[in-house]
Amino acid sequence: MNEFKNSQRRVITRRGVIWLGQTCNLHCHFCYFLDRIKHQSHPEHPFMSLEKAKRVCKTLVDFYHNNSIDIQGGEPTIYSDIYELVMYCREIGLLPTLITNALILSNKDACLKLKDAGVRDFLISVHGLGNAFDTIVGVKGAHGKQMRALDNLVDIGVPFRFNSVLSKLALPQLSGIARLAVEKGARAVNFIAFNPFEDQRKEGKRSDKNVPRYRDVSGPLVEALDILTDAGVEVNVRYFPFCMVPDRHWKSIYNFQQLTYDIHEWDFASWSWTGMRPQRMRDGDLSPVISLEEASYTPVKYPGVIQHAAERLHAAFSSSPRLLSAAESINRKLSSMVLRKQEESASCLDSREQLYRTNARLRAESHCGYIYAERCRSCSLKQVCDGFHGDYAALFGADEATCIELPQSVDDPKHFIGSQWKVVEEEDFYWAL
Repeated sequence: MNEFKNSQRRVITRRGVIWLGQTCNLHCHFCYFLDRIKHQSHPEHPFMSLEKAKRVCKTLVDFYHNNSIDIQGGEPTIYSDIYELVMYCREIGLLPTLITNALILSNKDACLKLKDAGVRDFLISVHGLGNAFDTIVGVKGAHGKQMRALDNLVDIGVPFRFNSVLSKLALPQLSGIARLAVEKGARAVNFIAFNPFEDQRKEGKRSDKNVPRYRDVSGPLVEALDILTDAGVEVNVRYFPFCMVPDRHWKSIYNFQQLTYDIHEWDFASWSWTGMRPQRMRDGDLSPVISLEEASYTPVKYPGVIQHAAERLHAAFSSSPRLLSAAESINRKLSSMVLRKQEESASCLDSREQLYRTNARLRAESHCGYIYAERCRSCSLKQVCDGFHGDYAALFGADEATCIELPQSVDDPKHFIGSQWKVVEEEDFYWAL
């Protein structure tokens, strides 16, 4: 088992991500890619070739300077070339993690082959326990296989972490998941709010029947946080308002502004590129690489004249791919002007960190439609909290918000997470510690 240390130093992540294709052996009802998994005709459903996957990975190293990668599918353990891909990532200096439901890992030989290929660790989707897990993922017997997989990884000495989505059915399981993590030696646990990314954005997917209210999440979540914190296990909560947990757990809250500083999360620059459809499809070439400045482009956020110009350019050139490409290039340059202006006003962060913070706010405000409730307006944490996801607010409103009053407003996204101890693997000591 590789060595690790706990650190309170915060640096920008160098981890990338690849989606091999939306083919999976489970059907989790909250999956971001559920339609793509169900429909084999979807262009992102089939797995890409090993050659294309290698080209994606090489770009992450050569252009984005990533040094680790999350490999996911769908389900990466059923990708026919997964052992070769893991070996290739190791060869080019990209330390590989598999995001997996771990059912295939119930076969110890598969675990050993991945260990020999050079897998760094596993991020295992533990979305419930027992029959509840089988119901959540849509496969009878899935929980039993996942438990055998955990025992196999413990036996052969390969580290793992947990992901757990805060779905309605999972809430009674959270303390049990926390105890399981402590018992099996998981290095970290991530609790992730059930948010409408990708296919979950479609009308009719989400309702008060399957989406829990934050106030209903808080009790079971805090109990699990206490169990993990008392046991010294790193725990993180993704995309959740600060005011929904007591202040002792604010160090574990990771909204978009905080994600940048978790070395096990994805670098915004490379994530913006690998998230594009050409990098997710079996067929077709890769799209040109983009910088973080280009990734931060959006006409919706342009003030005044810039917004009007961007919208006019898109409308005028939308019928011609060549002209549309030229228009988008112009729009990106206009966007860079706005970004430079925003960076000039930064006070608590250096220019690179401020650019990442700008992109984080873009993802929250423009991509996800986060809103602030009336009580948020005078909250001392408003500058470092995303608020309430727009889709969630459309379902339930934002009246659950609480105004937090501190002697001074917080304007540094690292303010609370800086007191959290984070796992750093031996291979990252030289740059992360």
